[in-house]
Amino acid sequence: MPDIQKISVAVTGDQLSAMRDAVATGDYATTSEIVREAVRDWQLKRAQRQDELARLRQAWNEGKESGGRALFDVEEVLVRAQARRVGAE
Repeated sequence: MPDIQKISVAVTGDQLSAMRDAVATGDYATTSEIVREAVRDWQLKRAQRQDELARLRQAWNEGKESGGRALFDVEEVLVRAQARRVGAE
């Protein structure tokens, strides 16, 4: 069995009411169960964000290492986009 420890968590009245309603309707056995599920969801989302950041860092580094940098002229891109739009009309 996991090591269970108690902490104090402050929630709004609306949050507490929603939690108590979920317990009263049988969706959850206790409010603690709701909090544990919320923490598990947070842990999962945090791990996913960390994985995504790692992928982005890797892509960034690969892009930097690939060389081939060229100046990007925003005005030229806008002129070409405008020309395509006018040509399509």
